[in-house]
Amino acid sequence: MAEYEKKIRKILNEHGCSFVRHGKGDHDIWHSPITRINVAVDRKIKSRHTANAIMKQSGINHHF
Repeated sequence: MAEYEKKIRKILNEHGCSFVRHGKGDHDIWHSPITRINVAVDRKIKSRHTANAIMKQSGINHHF
């Protein structure tokens, strides 16, 4: 299985998203300047569907 977490963090940084805080469990909260909302990012993402959902919530046009 692929690990998408590092790729997602890199893409979020490239698009101007910023780390806000650590959330509950193994989630981190990121702020997207595109959609102006906070997005929860799991630290162990193994599903490309979850990775694509995070990209969509962030307003980034990227598909895994």
